[in-house]
Amino acid sequence: MSSTSERPLRADAQRNRGQILTAASQAFTKCGLEATLEGIAKDAGVGIGTLYRHFPTREALIEAAYRSELAAVCDAAPELLAELPPAEALRAWMDRFIDYMTRKLGMADALRAVIASGADPYAHSRDLLVGAIKPILDAGAASGDLRSDVTADDVLLSLSGVGLAASGRRDQADRLLDLLLDGLRYGA
Repeated sequence: MSSTSERPLRADAQRNRGQILTAASQAFTKCGLEATLEGIAKDAGVGIGTLYRHFPTREALIEAAYRSELAAVCDAAPELLAELPPAEALRAWMDRFIDYMTRKLGMADALRAVIASGADPYAHSRDLLVGAIKPILDAGAASGDLRSDVTADDVLLSLSGVGLAASGRRDQADRLLDLLLDGLRYGA
């Protein structure tokens, strides 16, 4: 019943869905395929029937949890740009991206199960992420705070490399992000 082609969810159903996705993301990140749907429902504060009404299969839940994480990092970009100068917005978004990347890597086994079932949770990820970061880079170039010769795709690839290289070591990731931002400011 959570399909966009059907009537919108009631407020309590939206809240339940959000709680399930949060609990699922945490469980699949921490436990991978060992996470149980019963445990996720319990952590979300809902019954197993409520979980199945929203997500009829384990794979549907895993994919939705991943897409929820992706949406959160993408949706943060315009909010940060509205609140902060472009270079600061970019650095704050980089932090959120590393958090997203850490959760995605934690969910790797679960996401492989989704892919094995024939779905492609990553189908539009790159486009959405590039679309999220581009306005920040454009604003930074327009203000003179960031270089104008770097593409959003270049930054995304660099951030992905930082996420993989730091592999859960947040202090190292922070140093690498600062170094990347310095490079994006150089010659602006």
